[in-house]
Amino acid sequence: MSLPDWAVLITYLAGVLAIGVIAARSIKGTDHYFLGSRRFGKWIMIGQSFGTGTHSEMPVSLAGAVYSVGYSGIWYQWKNLFATPFYWLIAPLFRRVRRTTIAELTEDRYGAAMGAFYTLFALGFFTIATASMLKGAAKVISQAAGGAVPVNSIVVAMTVAFILYSFVGGLVATAWTDFLQGFLIIALSFMLIPLGWSSVDGFEGMRASLDSVKLSLATPQGIGPWFIFMLTLNGLIGIVAQPHMMAAVGSGKNEQACRQGFLYGTFVKRFCTIGWAIVGLMVAAMMVRGTFGMNALHDPEDAFGFACRHVLFPGGVGLLIACVLASNMAACSAFMVDSGALFTQNFYRKYLRPGRTDRHYLWIGRLSGLAITLGGVLYAVFLIQRVLNSFLLTETMATFMGISIMGGMFWRRGNRWGAFASIAVAMFTNFAVYRMRGHRLDAWDPDVFLIALLAGTAAFIVVSLLTPKEPVAALNSFFGRLSTPAMGMEDASALAVQNEEAAAVTASEGRQLILVNLLRLKQGAHGYGFWHAYREDLSGFGKGWALAVIMVLIAWVVIRL
Repeated sequence: MSLPDWAVLITYLAGVLAIGVIAARSIKGTDHYFLGSRRFGKWIMIGQSFGTGTHSEMPVSLAGAVYSVGYSGIWYQWKNLFATPFYWLIAPLFRRVRRTTIAELTEDRYGAAMGAFYTLFALGFFTIATASMLKGAAKVISQAAGGAVPVNSIVVAMTVAFILYSFVGGLVATAWTDFLQGFLIIALSFMLIPLGWSSVDGFEGMRASLDSVKLSLATPQGIGPWFIFMLTLNGLIGIVAQPHMMAAVGSGKNEQACRQGFLYGTFVKRFCTIGWAIVGLMVAAMMVRGTFGMNALHDPEDAFGFACRHVLFPGGVGLLIACVLASNMAACSAFMVDSGALFTQNFYRKYLRPGRTDRHYLWIGRLSGLAITLGGVLYAVFLIQRVLNSFLLTETMATFMGISIMGGMFWRRGNRWGAFASIAVAMFTNFAVYRMRGHRLDAWDPDVFLIALLAGTAAFIVVSLLTPKEPVAALNSFFGRLSTPAMGMEDASALAVQNEEAAAVTASEGRQLILVNLLRLKQGAHGYGFWHAYREDLSGFGKGWALAVIMVLIAWVVIRL
């Protein structure tokens, strides 16, 4: 690394550490540390959704997939593209439950035992997801530095860096650094393309070097419409169960901020994915042409780092490392805060040390988040072989957990026994089939996924119908909050039961939620008509679909320039 590289990197690190110190001065309690007191506006929410949802392993795994299979590999990241419009419908659910974690949401719906089970799942999710992000970022940095620094050494160094500011600043520091680092991630996504253009003679050179199948957006073999549809279904159901969603989506000052942050922040990520895919194609063309004296990469996931090392300008490597650290530290710090919140709110406060001061729980949240993060470091160093496989494993586990969470939002008859059964059956079916086929347990196949998903859904429905209903009071409390628009930090206990008159007011304002009333849309409209009662849901949902179509058109046009 040159002197300009070091200057850029040190300036960046000093900036984010300063943010953590400044944010720490305002932290007064657990609500502020874990959720920023739900005061974030739409721009901070957009930056937070983008930063938390955009991890450093994503350009690594995506560029590696495109390098291996061609442009259609973009769907490994775009698997949620057609699920993204639904984020407008999902976002207010996280805000209206008035809870700190999804474990608390699960406990409200299905009881304490199910809440504790979700906590165990979430801690495992955070461990594997953190490990994937650290390993992916380390691969890029190691390649950009010419392989001089071992990948696992970089994993440890990055962990120390993001812990320093998230440990003291909580979600406030994380949200502000997400907003700042969003600009750096966008720069990372596209600056490699013009710099490496001459190395492959542009798109004409890539067309001449690569097979036409490599330039197809969707091919019959490998990643076709069926594969894309299954990935979309995976993302749509799994998103509600991912444990960081409550902080990433539910911390806005009102529902509109939550909706806009979740939808538009995610679409910024979808746009950046096009840049990562083009980088993968460029490296594939470089290998065919032997541009830098190489004809193949030992590890496809080295593609992104290879491009960075060979095409960046002086100071560019420092900017690259800053960008990678930006995306990695943003997501890892959010996961650290969220995992600390889960352990503290749903285990420690409830079962080990109830009745302590809020300051005591604040420090337990910090220390437990630190411990879980260190577990992720060990997983990254010793267990991860392919970053993409680990990424798909966490997504699929969340989907199987999401069967009961999503189903419980609109089907009142679903109960805790059905929830347990759905998770157990889906996961057992998934891993058993892969074992019988002789595959790794973190493999992903659309047919196996569908079999496991259908088995889990059937178990949820059948077992719920054969076992006792949930207590009426608990159901009224849960659905009463989901039916009541959230503006500030209202007391959840004051919203235990929403009467029909209040529900009619919500419908008259056009703020009824489609997902909550999915099985009773006419009744939920309270005589105001479907298009009127649900107009806020429908307007944003339509905009989301328009953006999704535009995104595909952009990707299609770009490859045909």
